[in-house]
This record gives sequence, structure tokens and C-alpha cells, in this order.
Amino acid sequence: MPDPARAPGRNDPCHCGSGKKYKNCCLDKDEAKARKARAQAEAAAAKEEASGTEKPKTPPPPPKHTTQQPWKGPQNPRGFSRLNIPRRSGGS
Repeated sequence: MPDPARAPGRNDPCHCGSGKKYKNCCLDKDEAKARKARAQAEAAAAKEEASGTEKPKTPPPPPKHTTQQPWKGPQNPRGFSRLNIPRRSGGS
């Protein structure tokens, strides 16, 4: 298939010069050629992957250094005790 940037639209005149619309002339041939090229590229990639010639994967980064962060730990409820005061007092 021609370069995607210069590929004709489906209703444009065909690039072969027949005078027909591209979709009625060379679209099927160009798509079949592109499918075949993609299949060959996928097969080559699978073959390369299976042969083990790919680059070794980089090891994961080491864990970050842990620092003391008191706000992330359990909170001390003793500092703020719950007050048991009636909501209303006196009167009727």
C-alpha cells in the first residue's frame, strides 16, 4: 500500500491510472498486500522473541527508603477524649 500520508481516499481516482474509483479498482489488492506485510512482520517478531535474542529486561528499581512518618500510622485517640455533655440542659 502506498505511504499512508499519500494514500488515496476510497472515492478518489485510483493511483494506477485506470480512471476508476480507488475502492473499485486497487483497494482490495493494496489491503491484501498490507495484510501480508503485517503478518510477515508479526511472524518475524514472534520468531525473534522465541529465539531469545531480545534484550534482557531491566531489573525493577530497588524499594524506596522508608522514613518515619507519624501521620501515616495509627492515631492516638487519648489526646482528644470524647466529652459526654448533654445537648440541652434545663427548661422545658
